[in-house]
Amino acid sequence: MSAPTLTAVRPRRVLNALAARQVRRGAAVVVAICAGMSALVVGTYRAQPLDPAALAALTRNPAIRTLFGEPVALDDAGGFTVWRTGTVLAVLLGVWSMLAATRITRGEEDAGRWSLLLSGRATLPEAVRWHLGILAVVPAVAGGATSAAMIAAGAGVTGSLLHGAALTVVGFFFVVVGGLAAQLFASRSAANGAAAAVLVVGLLMRMVGDGASALAWLRWLSPFGLMALVRPFDTDRGLPVLVLALAAVLLTVGTGRLAARRDVGGAIVAPAGGRSARTALLGSVPAFAVRRTLRPLAGWSAGIGAYFLLIGVIARSMTDFLTASPEFATRAAAAGFGELGTVRGYAATMYALLAVPVGVFVAVRLAAVAADESARRLTLVLAAPVTRLRLLAAETATAIGGAFVLVTVAGLAMWVGTATVGAGLGAGEALAGAWNVLAVVVLCLGAAVLALGWMPRAVATIGVLPAAGGFLWHVVADSVGAPAWLAALTPFAHLAAVPATTPDWAAALVMAGLAAAGLVAGAIGYRRRDLHA
Repeated sequence: MSAPTLTAVRPRRVLNALAARQVRRGAAVVVAICAGMSALVVGTYRAQPLDPAALAALTRNPAIRTLFGEPVALDDAGGFTVWRTGTVLAVLLGVWSMLAATRITRGEEDAGRWSLLLSGRATLPEAVRWHLGILAVVPAVAGGATSAAMIAAGAGVTGSLLHGAALTVVGFFFVVVGGLAAQLFASRSAANGAAAAVLVVGLLMRMVGDGASALAWLRWLSPFGLMALVRPFDTDRGLPVLVLALAAVLLTVGTGRLAARRDVGGAIVAPAGGRSARTALLGSVPAFAVRRTLRPLAGWSAGIGAYFLLIGVIARSMTDFLTASPEFATRAAAAGFGELGTVRGYAATMYALLAVPVGVFVAVRLAAVAADESARRLTLVLAAPVTRLRLLAAETATAIGGAFVLVTVAGLAMWVGTATVGAGLGAGEALAGAWNVLAVVVLCLGAAVLALGWMPRAVATIGVLPAAGGFLWHVVADSVGAPAWLAALTPFAHLAAVPATTPDWAAALVMAGLAAAGLVAGAIGYRRRDLHA
């Protein structure tokens, strides 16, 4: 082998190892969730299959199709598993993939670490390709692990392999979407916002395409719709997988070309120049915290509002179906959703889901503080007459204020949707149900601040645990009939089904107390430790 070839291989190995080190922990968690949930549902179904009459009713209901996707092959354990968990796992894998892609590319550039990294033989396009190439391995492992887990639990081989392939391609697609956004925009937050918009629009297109037969063609334009069109354990169609894979490959080529057209730290979409300075909300630390939260808050509000508007529109159809199909109501209760038979119970169940994205929002906003600290953007700020506690208080208050806006938007959207179909949910009831989930959200806030003070590299991961981890724990514990003490370890076990019932003020106060303890402990750690780089 010639000397030039050796010098080309060496930086590639170094960058590949760096990328693998940056994503290995999150990748392990995502793979475990995909494989574990799939095997669990297959095993549960094999122990208690569905009634054929109930299956027939399920396939005819447009609300079910909108919310969970087109029901196919539900008389098979594998088909039921794909219908119940397929979209959830695809969204989980897609969100993780795009956030990881922006973090290890644009995030590293924002922090200035790629300037030194690329001062040697490696070029920017090579670094982007190699990092995304390593990241693309994660969806492949997740898809393979999911297929293997389903087969081991008793599902069919062909359908399991096809479902795993579809899950792999969806994850790969969002790896590339995140990488492409990182080339287009000059900051990680802007890249995250653009990639998240692609994901939300794709999910809404899948829901509309499944719910309205006249708009079924929309599924071909959505990664989640293409995944549904595969129909594993039914017709086993491979064409949608190929279409999505081709789209991902084309985006990969485009990402490489865009990377070759810019400098390190630059972007294709450059900030507008020559305009007058925008100095609004720059007069104080709290005002600046609000300023930098407004744009992401607008995007989150649009996505959550659109979703809960659609949820409200299908409320009557959904509750009518469950009232006429007691078997599905029983299964929903076994999975922790026992009030779906009434409009108020349905709203309460959907609001429990609301705690997850709002909790993620809060954790991400606190993680942005840790990222600013790591990139040394806070060094000069804290060298001025600005204390760390003042900065932390401003960011914390802004994050919880943004969370309040999000849950209010969800409540109003749910009310408008139910009013459109005459479902009988009052505005006060809709808002009360939405505000009820703030008890879980403040737990996320406390966990995120605690991590900021003592483990600043893991703010986002620890911050989302009460909501995302707690919800997953709740569903799994109820599905497998876990002991009461084990099921009670999640905050969702203590979240009252408002507006179907009255709030559980005692449980809310306990959660608020735990959150306050996290805030105090985190503030102490943040004040005492050195700035993290």
